[in-house]
Amino acid sequence: MPSLIHECLTGIPSIVDAMARIEGINPRMAARSVARGRLVIPSNPARTHRPCGIGEGCRVKVNVNVGTSGERCDLALEEAKARAALENGADTLMDLSTGGDLPAMRRMVLSMDAPVGTVPIYEAIRRAGSAAEVDADLLFSVIRDHCRDGVDFLTLHCGVNREALSALRSDPRIMPVVSRGGAFHVAMMVQRGEENPLFAEYEYLLEILTEYGVVASLGDGMRPGCLQDADRHAKTVEYLTLGRLASRALDAGVQRMIEGPGHIPLEQVGYNVQVIKELSNDAPLYLLGPLVTDIAPGYDHLVSAIGGAVAAMHGADFLCMVSPSEHLALPDVSDIVEGTRTAKIAAHIGDISRTREGYKHPREIQMANARRQLDWESQFSLALSGDHARSIHLRDGDLETCSMCGDLCAVKMVREVFEKEMGEKRE
Repeated sequence: MPSLIHECLTGIPSIVDAMARIEGINPRMAARSVARGRLVIPSNPARTHRPCGIGEGCRVKVNVNVGTSGERCDLALEEAKARAALENGADTLMDLSTGGDLPAMRRMVLSMDAPVGTVPIYEAIRRAGSAAEVDADLLFSVIRDHCRDGVDFLTLHCGVNREALSALRSDPRIMPVVSRGGAFHVAMMVQRGEENPLFAEYEYLLEILTEYGVVASLGDGMRPGCLQDADRHAKTVEYLTLGRLASRALDAGVQRMIEGPGHIPLEQVGYNVQVIKELSNDAPLYLLGPLVTDIAPGYDHLVSAIGGAVAAMHGADFLCMVSPSEHLALPDVSDIVEGTRTAKIAAHIGDISRTREGYKHPREIQMANARRQLDWESQFSLALSGDHARSIHLRDGDLETCSMCGDLCAVKMVREVFEKEMGEKRE
């Protein structure tokens, strides 16, 4: 069966047409972007869900991570979190489960009406018992299982290879590896004395992804875990490797995107986005964060929103929700709601910041007019989180103005002055 990339070389596949109509872009241009590797549509043929385009010409998308841990395995909780994420605007879901019945958890997330991603190395570690026991056969077997189940995109840490490990040793970092998947691959290489199988047998990996029509999300296993590590070499070595691997995937007809770049100072965000885009020939870029300060635990959803908005302004395509419990605990439902809403704000800011007159977005103009008219219902309908805005406004009653200004509302006062002036002129 031809890949979506190959189909787009000769026509406009139905899923591309459907996605383009949702995004309001030209289907032919969308097909061209898919063929060039600048737009991906995660959609495993094994299951159906609403289409989602990530990349050139599309709105910035938001992913939300759910999943169990070894400390907390509650399938019902994770289902509630997944539903809350979608209800609050998530475009995709990722199952990062590491505890309990992993296939059952995956089936639950795959029942949702959205593209779903996973990280196969997590299950491989659980099956084997330790990183040292994970070999290529087991890892590729798990990858096939995820593909057969209908997973749409896989985080694969192919760039965590011996070259990156050498850079990590020669240019040490305060926090050597903070990516869980990256850490597993480092442990595998060190303990087994072998190259990362995802790098060593990359062509075989591409064959599997081609067979099942699954998108490769080339993972950032060497992303810095604190601002002080942002300038260390391991991250850059991985960037170079991922750029080469992205090119090979495109040649094989495999859709792919790049992940990055972790904790970095705000002034480095635009530069890092542009470097990754250049090295990967503008492959879609998927970011966790970036987190632009390390000293705000409990508010890392806001920290990542700041970094994410700047990254999206410079060309990032896909933001991963960071919750208030990042670095602290497994998220609960309220963390998911708050993190998703915050990430959606960052994505929208990125969207309207990409062009010189992006601020003239129709929804922004409509909100300005609704505020001028003190039209609360229109404001709530236009708001990214309208129900939340309504609940705040109604705390002090259903007032004509907000309760902060009350009878001294500037908007109402000036509007009435101008209306009176216009009335006098007409007389």
